[in-house]
Amino acid sequence: MTSPQPVTDLMWAHWKTKTMLSAVELGVFTALAKEPLAAAELRARTGLHPGPAADFLDALVALGLLSRSDGVYANSPEAQEYLDAGKPATYLGDSFLTQCAGLADDLVAVLRTGEAARAARDGRDFYAGTYATEDSVRAFQRDMTALSIGSARAIAERFPWDRYRTLVDVGCAEGALPAWLLRRHPHLTAVGFDLPPARAGFEAYTARLGVADRVEFWAGDFFRDPLPWGDVLVLGHVLHNWGEDEKLQLLEKAYAALPPGGAVVVYETLIDDERRSNAVGLILSLIMHAEVPGGFDYTGAQCQEWMRRTGFRDTYVEHLDGPESMVVGFK
Repeated sequence: MTSPQPVTDLMWAHWKTKTMLSAVELGVFTALAKEPLAAAELRARTGLHPGPAADFLDALVALGLLSRSDGVYANSPEAQEYLDAGKPATYLGDSFLTQCAGLADDLVAVLRTGEAARAARDGRDFYAGTYATEDSVRAFQRDMTALSIGSARAIAERFPWDRYRTLVDVGCAEGALPAWLLRRHPHLTAVGFDLPPARAGFEAYTARLGVADRVEFWAGDFFRDPLPWGDVLVLGHVLHNWGEDEKLQLLEKAYAALPPGGAVVVYETLIDDERRSNAVGLILSLIMHAEVPGGFDYTGAQCQEWMRRTGFRDTYVEHLDGPESMVVGFK
């Protein structure tokens, strides 16, 4: 079975371009042309807001446009030559901004103000808007399947499902994860847990994949309601929508819903622990800054620490597909 990564790489190319263009418009490369700068000084010179600044600058590191040593940033040789506005003979930045006019406007606004570009006050507001109409729900569910399908197939192969019989997908969207897991493992049954408007899309998708008789949709709010019980609880592309307090709250609720020996699986576009290589993870964190106040992506080590704080043991991180990885913990 092939990976969707070559296709999704093309989608992420759009965001990599936006990140570079934002740095050009904010004058990051020109500010660093004379000398390397610590993050605080670079923020002061470019007007970067402290909130999204670290993810933004480290995304530029992961894209190969900056280097970072002991918290001090410097241009790459290519950025120094071609993205410094002080070198008119070789500067390409204005040409890029002209060709892609307006592409980075929303990201630049977030980087300057630290405020989400949309009207949502927090993740609850974001989901209320996203689930407001049938069309918006279905569009969101399709987006989540596109983001998750490679990881769903990888989790089906790499997690020890032979030890377990039931799973709960918390924030299941249209059910890509349980559908692919159940196709691969006939002994499993599953529950998809999401807000009520997700039901129709979930039931249609799981029926198309031929697993409707082994999966059930439970409607609820994962902050207001107890999580369904299962041997394994999965949180995929969920925690990054929230601040640290909410992340911990959801992990605590997952722990409470598991039996002894049960497992939690968190999968995301995890940022690498050194914050140097997974550009997509860092860019996705910038997207969270743009859409959901308080939301942010995180490293595997951070997630392991949150799991330990909420009672989980024997945690580990494993790569899945493309920029995606999972963090596993046991009760």
